[in-house]
Amino acid sequence: MLSLNDYYKRGKISDKVIDLSNEALDSLKERFEKIDEIAELNQMKVLHAFQKNKVNASHFAKSTGYGYDDDGRDTLERVYADVFNTQDALVRAQITCGTHALSLALSSNLRPGDELLSPAGAPYDTLWEVIGIRDSLGSLSEYGVKYRQVDLIDDLYFDYDKIKAAINDKTKMVTIQRSKGYASRPTFSVKQIGELISFVKSIKPDVICMVDNCYGEFTEVIEPSDVGADMVVGSLIKNPGGGLAPAGGYICGRSDCIANAAVRLTSPGLGREVGANFGVNTAFYQGLFLAPTVTASAEKGAVFAAKLFEAAGFKTHPASSEIRHDIIQAIDLKKPEYLKAFCLGIQAAAPVDSFVTPEPWAMPGYDDEVIMAAGAFISGSSIELSADGPLREPYTVYFQGGLTWYHAKYGIMLALQKLIDSGFAL
Repeated sequence: MLSLNDYYKRGKISDKVIDLSNEALDSLKERFEKIDEIAELNQMKVLHAFQKNKVNASHFAKSTGYGYDDDGRDTLERVYADVFNTQDALVRAQITCGTHALSLALSSNLRPGDELLSPAGAPYDTLWEVIGIRDSLGSLSEYGVKYRQVDLIDDLYFDYDKIKAAINDKTKMVTIQRSKGYASRPTFSVKQIGELISFVKSIKPDVICMVDNCYGEFTEVIEPSDVGADMVVGSLIKNPGGGLAPAGGYICGRSDCIANAAVRLTSPGLGREVGANFGVNTAFYQGLFLAPTVTASAEKGAVFAAKLFEAAGFKTHPASSEIRHDIIQAIDLKKPEYLKAFCLGIQAAAPVDSFVTPEPWAMPGYDDEVIMAAGAFISGSSIELSADGPLREPYTVYFQGGLTWYHAKYGIMLALQKLIDSGFAL
């Protein structure tokens, strides 16, 4: 019978990387225990929402066409509203991705002449065209929505004086991106987001505060909607889909904001009453049920990646000792060949397309070429083991996901091994 190390060696992992990994793990036991504590609380939160809304087998039935009277779809949205502690929720397969969910939340609640404020610097690259920071057909700018931005102080702290000065009579919505995206700043904690929302609403109480919640769900015991966010928005092929949702996105929040989003998603006069589930309800329900433990596995992988690559001499964001608020681990690799080697290791560790070599390409929505590794069961799912990064200095890789901790661990080990194989001296 093969031992664990035998399997690692069969997977092209050297004794040096195995030993370094074991040393890293020995120091992470307490961190992993705290992650498990958060996962258990969130698991009970989700279970309670299922039981409160009397989820039953009839809710898994397939609907087609208009999707009228889809009780499974409607019950799922009530479950999401309870999990995120909001008045209402829109959870649909017709929302194609996180960017689409954010675009929907923005465009449905802003009108010509309104202003959108980002108090945390520039948003993630794919929102530039949505907002109109970069010219694009159908942007908010094209429809007369203005945009203001307040940069962070030292790429770390909210600039409250400038935020106050930027808020005016036309400021209709504030957008707050929880995770760092392709930036070097830290991911914001729910506590920090709550403090920012409280400050904004002390100046203008009727401002809609929307939080891009992607990658952050279930990493803490509360969500931004628990601290005043009017909408929290995300993708089902990230944390809340638990690796089972084949597509989709969610918007949870105030009932009026959700009603606006439903009308924009479908049509005036139809709103949320239409939208067939196409047989994905079982995956949506079961994925949400698994999401707290799947997220915990991904978070353990992120902490381990930070610890292992710090031991190898690389700078990590956040550091392995820092408390985390999302599942993304950034590592400055300094050289393009190391970025490519890291992604090759993640791809080679995948259960799907492990034989494929990732190559940089001009991905829609990005200024720089981007390299992505994701041998996933669900195409593009970043709750599954994946890594990506733009081909620009300091050649930072953004690692995330892992449906199981053990798979995440192996992928990280193989990523370091591929760096060594490419010429990196450990």
